[in-house]
Amino acid sequence: MKSDLDALMKSRNLDAMLVLGDAEHNPPMYYFVGGGHVSGALLIKKQGEEPVLYYNDMERDEAAKSGLKTRSFNEYPIQDFLEQANSDVQTANALRFQKIFADHGLTKGRVALFGKVEFSNVFGLIAKLAKLLPDVEFIGESSLNSVILQAMETKEDVEVARIRRMGAVTTQVVGMVQELLTSSVVREDEVLLKEDGSPLTIGDVKAKIALWLAERGAVDVEGVIFAIGRDAGVPHSAGNPDDPLTLGKTIVFDIFPAEKGGGYFYDFTRTWSLGYATPEAQALYDQVREIYEKVVEDLDLNANFVDYQRMTCEYFESKGHKSQLNTKAPLDGYVHSLGHGVGLNIHERPGSSLTASGNDNVLKPGVVITIEPGLYYPEKGMGVRIEDTYWVRPDGRFERLAEYPYDFVLPMKKWKK
Repeated sequence: MKSDLDALMKSRNLDAMLVLGDAEHNPPMYYFVGGGHVSGALLIKKQGEEPVLYYNDMERDEAAKSGLKTRSFNEYPIQDFLEQANSDVQTANALRFQKIFADHGLTKGRVALFGKVEFSNVFGLIAKLAKLLPDVEFIGESSLNSVILQAMETKEDVEVARIRRMGAVTTQVVGMVQELLTSSVVREDEVLLKEDGSPLTIGDVKAKIALWLAERGAVDVEGVIFAIGRDAGVPHSAGNPDDPLTLGKTIVFDIFPAEKGGGYFYDFTRTWSLGYATPEAQALYDQVREIYEKVVEDLDLNANFVDYQRMTCEYFESKGHKSQLNTKAPLDGYVHSLGHGVGLNIHERPGSSLTASGNDNVLKPGVVITIEPGLYYPEKGMGVRIEDTYWVRPDGRFERLAEYPYDFVLPMKKWKK
């Protein structure tokens, strides 16, 4: 939580955090600012002090909505620094940052860098700034172990409420997709048709998903996975937009929308087979469902998330599938980890990978995680994944944040064998 930041910074010997970029679709900045149209911003958070947001005057009203202490970049007119920099804009910005740092008393110490920005320009800017401030050490922390992601790991109630709302939006849209599919006319060759008689494709379904999400204040930031047949057997294959929807093939539908403006995500997957399923696909689905239910039943407060990944690997290997437990980088069978944290990033702490070290991925109160076992056989034209998002409540109970049925075979309303 944000209230943990100062202690986390102290534990890492960080004197300050520097966050750069827009307030939208930029999780580190959003975490402090709360979104809004604040572009090209700068935020300084010193250990033990409240953060200060620097903004462009045209966005002063948007910056004020953050509730943070704010200062205008125009207090440091770029023209004052261009002459010193011989009209080099990047050098002028480095001189401007030097002055801002000095006003914060940051002339020495360790400063961690965060934000989604254009890398080349910021790399050059920080390189110049480091020369201007030789007693300041600029720190780039490792991805999932950064101080800000450690703070984000446990959610406040208001954050969980927003994730829960995204879960309601997600499952509503999933239900609309299910209705679209099951109500479609089926051609003799088992291809689904649109009202105009042309085949219903993956691209058609994704267009509907984008529209239905937008109508509900959500966006498909990362690209929904709606994949059929062989593509369903490759976990992150988004699906070929030209592929027609066909009976009897597995469809992996992994949808992870965020609030409009780059806010909180939800993560959810169901696997469907329209009309009927092959015996082999049904067997895969039954095994995925069995381990999913076993993991959920066995979830314990303060357990190591990695232990459940190991449990899942052992189960699938007992059924004859490869897993990361005994196969290096398998391309079929069980090929990924069991789940991950969810928040302003679609992948956050804690993680469940077998490579995670120590006891740093604990299912403690406040974390929000996914549980998503799966089996994949692309050369057999099938894949299966089930996923829900859970919150570890303050009382230690695990709560699924959105409910949806687990039906695998979806009966078609306008088709008969």
